[in-house]
Formats: sequence, C-alpha cells, structure tokens
Amino acid sequence: MSRPAPSTRDQFPMFRSVPTRWHDNDIYGHMNNGIHYQLFDTVINGWMMEMGILKFKAEHAFIVAETGCRYHADIMYPDVVHAGMRIAKLGSSSVVWNIGLFCNDAKVAAADGLFVHVHVVREGHKPTPMPEATRKVLQPLVR
Repeated sequence: MSRPAPSTRDQFPMFRSVPTRWHDNDIYGHMNNGIHYQLFDTVINGWMMEMGILKFKAEHAFIVAETGCRYHADIMYPDVVHAGMRIAKLGSSSVVWNIGLFCNDAKVAAADGLFVHVHVVREGHKPTPMPEATRKVLQPLVR
C-alpha cells in the first residue's frame, strides 16, 4: 500500500503557529498522537472566532463530523508547530479542511490532518446552509 507524500508549505494559503508544551510529549519522547487533533481544533476554531464566523452563543454552530491524521515525522517539545490551513471543499453546509503540521522550519509536514465541519442549527444540530457572509470569509482558503 502506498502512502501519499507529506504536504509542503507552498500548498497552504495561511499558517498559525503554536508552541508545543512539556506535557505534549508521551513516553516515547514525541508529541502524543491525540495532541495533533487538539491542534487541528485549536487553529481552525481560533481563526474562525477571529474572523467572526464562530461564536459561542450563536443560533448556528460548526460541529465536527470527521477527523483524520497521517503521521510523517516526530514533533516534540520544545518544537514550534506551524499549522498550514486550507479548505479542500466548501459545500453548502460543510467545510472540508486540510491541515499540515510543520515542525519548526521544516518544508514538509510532520503530519497531515483532515477536519470536516458541518454548519448546524445549534438546537438539535440539524445541518443548515451557511450564510453567504460566512462563505465569503471561508472562500479565500479554498484550494
């Protein structure tokens, strides 16, 4: 079975940097695999909050429908992770994110993530189309 090659920095239109923490390392001396998923959540939701399209007490929300990660290389404390973000697909009520986690100055990703958001009505989590204003904020990240 062949594995896809790791992503490269030039494949992402935007980056957010996150320092690793002492307790991110596991008994094997590298960042525990569960931390990768926390980073995906942190960088995407942080950016969406800064852009005003994710709010805690709004009528609508984005919930996670699917996640995945391919690991290519170790990340460990005290590395700095530069998370590349792009949107692979912008549907009427869903967003398929790709995230590349780059360790320090590496040109290829140490991990590649998939993160699928569904836009829902908060009460009952019924999928609903995103407002046009939200789509306009997301559109520049579509690749």
